[in-house]
Amino acid sequence: MNVTPVGIDIAKSVFQVHYVDPETGEVLNKAVKRAQLLAHFANRSPCLIGMEACSSAHHWARQLVQMGHQVRLMPAQFVKAFNIRNKSDAADAKAIWLAVQQPCKAVAVKTEMRQAVLMMHRQREQLVKFRTMQINGLRGMLAEFGEAMGKGRFALTKAIADAFIRIEERLPKVLIDSLREQWARIEKLDEEIARIERRLREWKKEDKAVKAISEIPGVGLLTATAAVAMIGDPKAFSSGREFAAWVGLVPKQTGSGGKVNLHGISKRGDAYLRKLVGLATQPVINLMRDALLESAVILADETTGWRDHGYRDDYISKIRATIRLRRVMSGWLQSGHSSTSLSIASPRFLSRRDESWVSHTRKLIPV
Repeated sequence: MNVTPVGIDIAKSVFQVHYVDPETGEVLNKAVKRAQLLAHFANRSPCLIGMEACSSAHHWARQLVQMGHQVRLMPAQFVKAFNIRNKSDAADAKAIWLAVQQPCKAVAVKTEMRQAVLMMHRQREQLVKFRTMQINGLRGMLAEFGEAMGKGRFALTKAIADAFIRIEERLPKVLIDSLREQWARIEKLDEEIARIERRLREWKKEDKAVKAISEIPGVGLLTATAAVAMIGDPKAFSSGREFAAWVGLVPKQTGSGGKVNLHGISKRGDAYLRKLVGLATQPVINLMRDALLESAVILADETTGWRDHGYRDDYISKIRATIRLRRVMSGWLQSGHSSTSLSIASPRFLSRRDESWVSHTRKLIPV
């Protein structure tokens, strides 16, 4: 069945729509108000509608899919290549219309539940940043009066009560009250973060994909819920390497004349998910290191083994573990389970291409 390609430039109040009328061949590029957008497509034959994956795109995609249209959400970076003239709403809509007719890895349209989970992740990340700012501010103000705290949140929590008692004897009461209020705000932020995590645990109990991916060593509540909510349909990825490329964990490639140069990771895709996947590998590295120490494969003496080449070996181990983890995550999301015969620590999870990148990275890291 032939479908009419349509490009929509999303805005707050007035949307721009670009398409070619299939009957008359007329090129139409017109503005449509927000309240009239769904009515504009209500009685039309099925269309292939392209939109940039930006704010409110998933909401409009869900509404248009219910009307029987096909919707393709595209990264803004992909669409930008088709805008060859000045930037305007009409030019952007035309660029989207051109882009939707080209092959592209579309952004999965998220359900309302998965989008809500991602919003809880964003809220938690924002609260963590606020809490860090408050802690650093409080630590700095106490240091101005000679109260130095140890590194980390635990050290601050342990020493804050005694610090308040000591400074109460020599500082104005108005300042002491302000500092105590700031500490109370930090504790309130702790409670808000804990409530969001409890809601994520409730969703984890209901979603089979989150349960399955949580069984992977190193994958916790945040990594599992964020990965499932962001990926959408895992069958859209043909392999674990394609999933890693989507996250931005594969090497960036440059070169010409048949010579390809491999660099660091591309860092494309969502930075939050990439950070969680990277953090999930650290417990696996620690377990691997403990196993090596216990089996006496490396010397336990502090002057040898991991201590001699700690930076180099830790970095390489993290690369290997990240490569294996993203393959296991992709396999579990596609099948719902994983083969127990292969562990994340198994070298068989590395392809020749992955091994070449690891070897190339090893040469770049100083001993």
